Amino acid sequence: MKGNYKGLQESFGTHLKKIRESKGLSLRALASKCDLDDSQISKIENAKWDVQLSTIFELAKGLEVNPKELLDFEL
Repeated sequence: MKGNYKGLQESFGTHLKKIRESKGLSLRALASKCDLDDSQISKIENAKWDVQLSTIFELAKGLEVNPKELLDFEL
């Protein structure tokens, strides 16, 4: 798993973006719904930010989904 960490980040970011767009939210709109900056969300979606568990919960709150939905993606 350690060698594929970048792939994990990319898959998570792609999944996050897909959910965000399916909800019709811009980066700025999602950021305003949770305790994050739109640039942080952009970096997560582009696999340039190491997402923490607390961030996943903030994103889930802003997207109005269960946190496990954010972790339900293919590698």
